[in-house]
Amino acid sequence: MPLFQQMRGDGREESWFSGPKVRIMRKEENKAIVSIQAWWRGTLVRRTLLHAALRAWIIQCWWKQKLVLLMENRRRVALDAFARQEWAVVKLQSWVRMWCIRLRYLRLLHAVRIIQVYWRWHSCHTRGFIQGHYDLKENQLNLQLEISLGSQACRVQQCIPLPIKE
Repeated sequence: MPLFQQMRGDGREESWFSGPKVRIMRKEENKAIVSIQAWWRGTLVRRTLLHAALRAWIIQCWWKQKLVLLMENRRRVALDAFARQEWAVVKLQSWVRMWCIRLRYLRLLHAVRIIQVYWRWHSCHTRGFIQGHYDLKENQLNLQLEISLGSQACRVQQCIPLPIKE
């Protein structure tokens, strides 16, 4: 109930002062009340908006941190995949190089063997060689030898008894 009013016996309000000054005061009083209420409501709204903005800012900060972690994990996974790929490429290159070098080595080895065969054949015909085999049967040794000296050849076959104690 406003300051300058009182209740009558029949339930209606009556002003203590009734006149143009009182009406002006009531209008000014109403304006003051309305302006105080508007200020308070504005304060409440601004406070609510501030709290909402702070909550939104907190959520945004949290989300930015999560995004940074997600990007870091993605970067790490991409780096691991790249490293695995690079390792596989290096391994494959080393295997191909090894295979090429092995082929080259085998070709050279084959060439060396061919040269050795021809050299041995040539040196046997010019210097001579001994070729033979043997068999060991019970108590005797069977020996067969072929000796070549240039164009001359000599064959030797011999059975040698072995001294075995019974």
